[in-house]
Amino acid sequence: MRNLRTLLPYYRPYLKGLVAGMLLVIVSNVFTIIGPLLVKLAIDDLTSDLNRGRIVRYAVLLVGSALVAGAARYGMREFLNGISRRIETDLRNDLFAHLLRLPPQFYDRWRTGDLMSRATNDVQAVRQVAGPSIMYLVNTVTIGALTIGLMIWISPRLTAIAMIPMVLMPGLVIWLGKKINVRFERIQEQFSEISNFAQENLAGIRIVKAYGREADRSDSFAGLNAEYRERNMDLARIWGAFFPALTFLGGLASVLVLWVGGREVIAGAITVGDYVAFGFYLVLLMWPMIAVGWVTNQIQRGAASMGRINSLMAEPYAIDDPREPVSGGPLRGAIEFRDVSFRYPGTERWVLKDVSFRIEPGQTVAVVGATASGKSTLVRLIPRLYDVEAGAVEIDGVDVRQMRLEDLRGSVSMVPQEPFLFSMPLRRNLTMGAADDPDPGRLDRAVNIAQLRDTLEVLPQGLDTSLGERGINLSGGQKQRATIARALYRDTPVLILDDALSAVDTVTEEAILAGLGRFMVDRTSIVVSHRVTAVAGADTILVLEDGKIVETGTHAELLALGGVYSRLLERQLLEEELAREEAV
Repeated sequence: MRNLRTLLPYYRPYLKGLVAGMLLVIVSNVFTIIGPLLVKLAIDDLTSDLNRGRIVRYAVLLVGSALVAGAARYGMREFLNGISRRIETDLRNDLFAHLLRLPPQFYDRWRTGDLMSRATNDVQAVRQVAGPSIMYLVNTVTIGALTIGLMIWISPRLTAIAMIPMVLMPGLVIWLGKKINVRFERIQEQFSEISNFAQENLAGIRIVKAYGREADRSDSFAGLNAEYRERNMDLARIWGAFFPALTFLGGLASVLVLWVGGREVIAGAITVGDYVAFGFYLVLLMWPMIAVGWVTNQIQRGAASMGRINSLMAEPYAIDDPREPVSGGPLRGAIEFRDVSFRYPGTERWVLKDVSFRIEPGQTVAVVGATASGKSTLVRLIPRLYDVEAGAVEIDGVDVRQMRLEDLRGSVSMVPQEPFLFSMPLRRNLTMGAADDPDPGRLDRAVNIAQLRDTLEVLPQGLDTSLGERGINLSGGQKQRATIARALYRDTPVLILDDALSAVDTVTEEAILAGLGRFMVDRTSIVVSHRVTAVAGADTILVLEDGKIVETGTHAELLALGGVYSRLLERQLLEEELAREEAV
């Protein structure tokens, strides 16, 4: 139950509604127990002076109490279940906001399907505790106390006898509740496995089909699903014994009341009205006792789910705003790496080793190197997608770790190596993160520079064409050009292109580079590319090898040097020549 303590702050905005709902629970129960009392009085009056007027009065009182109880019951559900829905919304919003702030290394460890399961299935289980379970718990305690009190008032001896089977219920509930909790946690874990498997295979459906693995994937999913079924059946066997056991104890209590109560009526110890009312109260008491099982089950499930959510919410922001951020005006774009070394969390290999260089505002610097030389890692350190392990990355003389993330990332536009587009209209993809009212002129310029105009002409609705998942209705080159346009639209002082032209043909590449050359004037630009020809016009070229800068200079200077850069160019030209011969 300790896990549910973190749910308490979510009730604060709704305390008035919570109190009103609780009061209505009490009101509904008070008027519910009035009914059997009126029946008792009416039956007892049968042996005395019962007339039409009294019958009408009892009938009106019975109907009135039922109406008030019903109205109060509706109100309590409206308040308490409504509050649980609002808490569900708040909790899910907080969880999603927390996930957005977590650094990339978190997503290196956690699977998407598991996160989806916690944000949907587990939050739903917590909602059941936040509203319905609380409502039924208060209802059970209230009507139980009132009913037992009236039963004692009618006959303490008969109440004591009726309670003999009932005292076994709490122990039974606790014992079965523990078993329910363990089984529910196992069910949620398996549900995460299923969610992750489905997400991965649907996202990679083209690979599955290309390799003809549909049957294999279907069999694997069936295995996971079968395990999920077995875990649910294991819970169902425990849960299936819950209500019958409680119902048996309640039935045993009814038999005892029938036997002992009947004898007391014959002996004149209680009236017929007392006996009938006692029977009604025993029936009213049986539902709360049974509801204890449902409430216990829901609380156990909610506690297990809240624990899974708490484990996510407890994940620290490894990359967060500093306590006292350095504030300043707009960034000029002077970037400096000072003896930077970096390795990814949980690994031993140094991806970057003692890297130092400086980029002046407005300069265009290219980064080249073989695969796995550290090019992409280097540019990811600038907007703090990762933090350096040694050394410092500075912009305008300020360590990026001392800057507010919003200020830093709001001044850097980055085109990632793998283009990603969201399932929404192309226009919203390109203006993402900008104001609600996009600037048509700026958008038009970005589209033209990225050579996206021809694509718009073939799309059915141009910029307003809705894209499928990950932009599936665009080719690889079109997606890459769209991400370039998105970065250009932001119009920030720092632009980073991480191998952003790998999927476009050479003619389109030349046109984009020409447009970028004009756009990047007075902007600090970093271009990462495996194509040496794409970086020839840079002011400075950094050559990385095994995480170190081994050469620095202009295109002409590096060619004259005859080192790593020159060999990269020779290899690329040879590969292009072989590709042309194969095409012929």
